[in-house]
Amino acid sequence: MSSTIMAFKRKPRKATESNDAGSSSPLKVSEETISDLTSVFKLLADKSRLKIVMALAQYGKMHVTALCTMLKQSQPAVSHHLTLMRIVGLIKFDRTGKHNYYYLNTPFLSDLFEQLFADAGQGRQSLEFEDFALTFSRQADE
Repeated sequence: MSSTIMAFKRKPRKATESNDAGSSSPLKVSEETISDLTSVFKLLADKSRLKIVMALAQYGKMHVTALCTMLKQSQPAVSHHLTLMRIVGLIKFDRTGKHNYYYLNTPFLSDLFEQLFADAGQGRQSLEFEDFALTFSRQADE
């Protein structure tokens, strides 16, 4: 079993360099990675679904009733959001009796971000942005 760590590190702002229009390079991210990330980001563009993901990240497994209470939405509405996220692979559920408990599919997310870093980072485990860096590492359990 392994765990995944992602960290944001703020960097001091530096002057932006202008890109030379003649030095454009082909996109180094695979179509599969783009497709998977697009599916996830489309789902997370919805406020309710983002709240569900944040709740599951914060609290772990949650029953639909708890999510309904938190979102102040009906059970059918929350179940619809959960179904959409389950189809993409963002979440999973365990059935206990007649109740479903939902949780983040962390292996899916770990693999997705690992592929993003492998493609875009060209083997590096850090993506540099203007004033911060996003770092990814996978560590083996002791």
